[in-house]
Amino acid sequence: MIEPTAYLTRIKSLFLQHGDPGRAEGQMRYMRNQFGYYGLKSPETVTLARQIFDELGMPEGEQLKALARLCFDDDYREVQYFALVMVEKSLKKQPPDFIDFLEELITTKSWWDSVDWLAKLTGLHLKKYPDLILPVTGRWMASGNIWLQRVCLIFQLGYKDRTDFALMQQYILQIAGSKEFFLQKGAGWALRQHSRTDPQGVTNFIENNPQLAPLTKREGMRLLKKADNY
Repeated sequence: MIEPTAYLTRIKSLFLQHGDPGRAEGQMRYMRNQFGYYGLKSPETVTLARQIFDELGMPEGEQLKALARLCFDDDYREVQYFALVMVEKSLKKQPPDFIDFLEELITTKSWWDSVDWLAKLTGLHLKKYPDLILPVTGRWMASGNIWLQRVCLIFQLGYKDRTDFALMQQYILQIAGSKEFFLQKGAGWALRQHSRTDPQGVTNFIENNPQLAPLTKREGMRLLKKADNY
């Protein structure tokens, strides 16, 4: 495989070629001008990433990490999305300590879009290595970093009946006094998703914990209120 710097040059060239400057302006405004954009839609980014993998090969090991770091150093958000596509594609082959690299990415150029994608990848990795769940998420909750804490709240979104609801409740209560929108919203999202599996458990938790933020309660009860209206 070619060197990561040359690989990055190919990514940027292809993304620039297919970008839409008009769309990019709207994307930058939507993301509060924190990142540059080429103006690619998400499916286009994924399709182009696959084209690059076919052309240049799939990085592995330290080369994958080196390329992902270069992508996250870049000014353009789609280049960071490329790194996430690459990490997701390689995830099944990764060893337990790959969780440390996921943590690095979560805390690099953090915003809801990359963090929520990485939360999904974290959930997949921790499902494969469940012995990591308590030590890793416990450390992340204690870190004070809101993005690591958000991941702890939502990494189980795809777990369904395998969700550790007691752990979710513990983490939601730990941040119940937080004024951070992304934590309040994340807690509500986690409860809403779990209400598909255990509606009574979620209802009881919300009713028994009046200290939860109104946003958390509202989001957590959204599906349950719809069900009551039928």
